[in-house]
Amino acid sequence: MNHKPVLLNRSLSEWLSSLPVFLLLILTLVIGTGEMIHGQLLRMGEKLFGDPATGVQYFMLRADPEKPDCDPNADIEATLQKQLAAPAATSDIDSLFADDVVDPEAIRQSLITAKELCGEKVTAYTNLSKNITPELKAYRATETAFFGLFHFGTENRAVILILMVAIAAISTTLGLHHIALRPPTTKIDFKVYSIAMIVGNALLLASSVSYWQLQVGSGIPIEHPIINYLWVILFTALIGISIKGLIKPPATATDGGSVGMATLSIPLYAFMAMTSGFNFLFQAHYSGLAIYLGQMMELSGVFLNLALYIWVGMLMKQTRVVDLFLNIVRPWKFSPEVLTYIILLAAAIPTAYTGASGIFVIAAGAVIYKEVFASGARRQYALAATAMSGSLGVVLSPCLLVVVIAALNKEVTTSLLYGWGIKVFLLSSTMFLIVSLIIAKDKFKLAKPSIALPESARAFVPVSPYIVITLLVIVVYRFVLDTKMDEFTAPMILPFIMLAIVWFDKIRREPAAEVAPEIQERRIGFEEGVRVATNDTIGHIGALIMLMALSVSVGGVIERSGIMDSIPHSFDSIYLATTILLGLLVFVGMVMDPFGAVILVSATVAPVAYNNGIDPIHFWMIVLTAFELGYLSPPVALNQLLTRQVVGEKEMDDADAEVRHMSFYYKYERWVLPLIVMAPVLLLVAYVPLFFYAK
Repeated sequence: MNHKPVLLNRSLSEWLSSLPVFLLLILTLVIGTGEMIHGQLLRMGEKLFGDPATGVQYFMLRADPEKPDCDPNADIEATLQKQLAAPAATSDIDSLFADDVVDPEAIRQSLITAKELCGEKVTAYTNLSKNITPELKAYRATETAFFGLFHFGTENRAVILILMVAIAAISTTLGLHHIALRPPTTKIDFKVYSIAMIVGNALLLASSVSYWQLQVGSGIPIEHPIINYLWVILFTALIGISIKGLIKPPATATDGGSVGMATLSIPLYAFMAMTSGFNFLFQAHYSGLAIYLGQMMELSGVFLNLALYIWVGMLMKQTRVVDLFLNIVRPWKFSPEVLTYIILLAAAIPTAYTGASGIFVIAAGAVIYKEVFASGARRQYALAATAMSGSLGVVLSPCLLVVVIAALNKEVTTSLLYGWGIKVFLLSSTMFLIVSLIIAKDKFKLAKPSIALPESARAFVPVSPYIVITLLVIVVYRFVLDTKMDEFTAPMILPFIMLAIVWFDKIRREPAAEVAPEIQERRIGFEEGVRVATNDTIGHIGALIMLMALSVSVGGVIERSGIMDSIPHSFDSIYLATTILLGLLVFVGMVMDPFGAVILVSATVAPVAYNNGIDPIHFWMIVLTAFELGYLSPPVALNQLLTRQVVGEKEMDDADAEVRHMSFYYKYERWVLPLIVMAPVLLLVAYVPLFFYAK
C-alpha cells in the first residue's frame, strides 16, 4: 500500500507555508476593506438600534453607560443653606478678596443648573439603558471585535508583511525559484548559486544585527521589535538552506558546466545583496542594507497590495479567461502582427490591474506565447510579444507604480498621470503595430467578416458570465459598501472578483475529453484551485518582493556614491537637462526594479527636473516610459526573465535554434524588437511636449 506523507490531503509545506500565507492574505484583505466595512456596520447599527425619539444614537451604545453619581431630586434650598453655613476656606489668595460679599442668589442659580444637568444625565442614562438589549450586545460585540481586528492589522502592517515575505522567501529558496538570468542545471551552477546565496544572506544577516544594535543603543523604544527577530531568523534560515544545497546539490544536477555560465544562475537578489553589502561594508556603513530594507517596511501597504495583485494573477491562471478571450479573436485569423497588437491592447488592462509587476506574464504568458506562435509568428517574435504584454500597461489605471509615484511626489496626482498615461499607451502600442508591420514577412490577412463575425459572437457567450460576475462584485462594493473601484480600492476588490470567477470556472468545467492536455491541470475543484494559486503566489512573493527590497538597497548605493550629486541642479537649456536626465533614467530603469527606482528618482532626480523647468507630469511620463524600456532590456529585463520562466528552457532553446543561421535582428529579435519600439516612443515622450511649454 502506498502511504502519502500528507495530512488531510495537504503536504507539510502547505501546512507550514501555503496556509499561513493564505491567512495573511485574507487578513490583508480584512485590513484593506476594514474601514469601508466598519463604516457600513456603524451605519447599520444606527438604523437598527438608534432611537430618534429619545436622541439615542448607536455610537452612544457601543459601551455600557455609566450611572450618574448625582441626585436629580436634590433639595435646592437645603443644599443652599448648608453651603452658606459652611465656613469659607481661607488662604493667602482668598484674603485678597475678603471684602467680597457672598451672593446666595448666584449660588442658588448654580445649584439649579447643576440639578438640571443631573436630570439630563439621568434621563440619558435611562434611555441608553433601555436600548441595551441582548440583540444590541450581540451586534456590538461583532462590530467592536471587527474594529479591533481591523485596528490591530492597521497598526501591524509591517509585521504582517515581513511574516509573509519570510515564509515566502524560505519556500522560494527551498524550491530554487528565485529570479536569475538562467536557472542552475549543472553541479557547478548549483555550487556557485549556493555560495552566492550564503554570502548575500550573510551580509544581510550581519547588517540586520548591526542595525538592531544601533536601534537598541539609541535608547529610543523600538516600535515593532519582532521585525528585527524575523529578519534575523529569515536570513539565518536562508543561509542554512544554502549550506545544505552546497553540501548536497539536487539529484537532477548534471555534470559539467563552467564558472562563467554559473554566475548567470546567481539569483538577482543575492547579486544585489552582495553588490550593495560589500559597498556598504567598505564604507563602514554596516547597517546600510538593513536600513534600506526598512524602507520596504515604511511602504508596507504598497507591498501588501502587491502581494494581493500577485495572488490575483495566480488565481487568474487557474481560470480559462485568457483562452476564452482568445476564442473571440481566433476566428478572424489575423496575421501574427495584428493578433499580437490586439493581445497587447487587451493585456494592458490586466497588466495595470496586477500592479505592473510582471505577474500578468506569469499568469498568461504561456498562453499568449502559444497563441502568437500558432498564428505563424517566429518564436523569437512570440517571446518579444509575451514579454511586452506585461509592460505596456504600466501607465494605465490603476497601476500600483503610479500610486507610489503620487504618494512620494506631491507635485503630481494619480488622475493626471493616468490621463496622460493613456496617450503614452496608445503611442507605444501603435508604434509596436507599425514596427511589426514593417518587419513582417507576410502580407496583412483577415478572415471574411461573414464567417468570422458569427463565430466571434458565439465565442463571446462563454465570456459573458465572467463579465457579469465582475460587474456584480463591483456593484456590491459600490452600493453595499459605498466604495467604487479605483487605484486605491482595486487591490481589495480584485481578489474577491477573481475568487468568484475561479469558483464559477471550476463548477462549469468541461468534460476532460474536450479540454486540451496542457490545461488539464486546471480541471480541479475550487478549494484545490485556490490552494494551488496560493502555492504559486508564495514563490512569486518570495522572488519578486525580495528582488524589489534589494533593488532599494542598490538605489541606496547609487545615491551614496555621489553619482546623483554630480548632476548639475541647473542647466543652460531645458533640452540639455531632459537629455541628460533621460540617459540617467534609462540606466536606472535597466538595473533596478521600478519600485526601488521610483524611490531613488523621487529623492534625487525629480527635484533636478523640477528645478530646470520640466513639468512634473511630463517628467514622470518620461520616467514610466523609461521603466517600460527597462522591464525589457538587459541586464535585468525582468519581463524577459519571467517569459523565459513560463515558456520553459526547451522552448527557449528551440527559439535560438530556429534563427541560428539568420541575420542579427532575427537572432536577437526578442531583445531588439522591444528596443526599436520603445526607444522612439521614449524620445517622442521626452521631447515633443517640450515644444509646447519650454521657453
